[in-house]
Amino acid sequence: MGINLDKPQLWKSDIKSSVDLYNRWFMEFAPKAFRKTRISTAKRVKRALQETNYLNMISHVMLEKHPEVLPVLRMSTCPPIARDRLVGLAGVSKSLVQNMENTENPHVSPRMKKSQLITELQKISDILTKMADPDIFTWLSDNREPEETEIARASTIIADRLCGAVADPIIRNAQEKRQLAAITSLLEKKGYRFAKAGTHYNEMPAGTFSFHMNVPVFVAGTEGETVMIPVDVAIMPLSANPGDIPLFIEAKSAGDFTNVNKRRKEEAVKMQQLKNTFGNDVSYSLFLCGYFDSGYLGYEAAEGIDWIWEHRISDLEKLGI
Repeated sequence: MGINLDKPQLWKSDIKSSVDLYNRWFMEFAPKAFRKTRISTAKRVKRALQETNYLNMISHVMLEKHPEVLPVLRMSTCPPIARDRLVGLAGVSKSLVQNMENTENPHVSPRMKKSQLITELQKISDILTKMADPDIFTWLSDNREPEETEIARASTIIADRLCGAVADPIIRNAQEKRQLAAITSLLEKKGYRFAKAGTHYNEMPAGTFSFHMNVPVFVAGTEGETVMIPVDVAIMPLSANPGDIPLFIEAKSAGDFTNVNKRRKEEAVKMQQLKNTFGNDVSYSLFLCGYFDSGYLGYEAAEGIDWIWEHRISDLEKLGI
């Protein structure tokens, strides 16, 4: 017997409750997450302005020394320039721009010839200088030093542009943290504890759980070849025996109905990979909050994927935890 996949008579009311829960959270907490990110982003923008002498000194030398400023400078133009658009306008290597905008390690292309690197960075700097937004950077046309209030205003405007471009990931990250915190709270009340860092899925002791675990699955059409797939939550029940496979859960949230139906096949593929590796009895469920309509639910149910609604988190107990 299923948890929710075989109860379509409940879907309509559950969808409404799920949307209401997401909207309450969004109105109360999402703006805080966005504001926090905007504040830190504004500081990053201010540093970038300082590195460029407040846009008076955009050059290949500066870009090579401080590649991390490129996203800020793209949002400083009129109109703001998308990454691929900058590649086309400047006629430069796409990999160079991608490397400079690597969030973890911004860098220029290490294998590019020095002469080509200088040429391409100068092309980028020429475009950015020419298109700098005169309504934001008012001091440029006057050829003067900016005032502190002007710097603060410009930094906030550019930070808003940057955050607007990444608003969805900001909200998704905040929502995932909240969902995992809710699961943690329920499990800890039942006596579960976090598995030690680095514990593999097949080494988890009974009564432990882990987040963001990589699980090896067989590649279809090969002889034993495996790939790693990420699973948001792995739970080894208190009653588990040595060698048992954990319960796998995917935490999913959505702020509109459109995107979930575009991505609903991803869970079906992951479910099939897990079945091919661990057998048809493997437990893989979804933990849902937000905009998941009957079309999405019907598709997942047809694939044999069950789900737990966050607004009725007690249903996790039906997994046998």
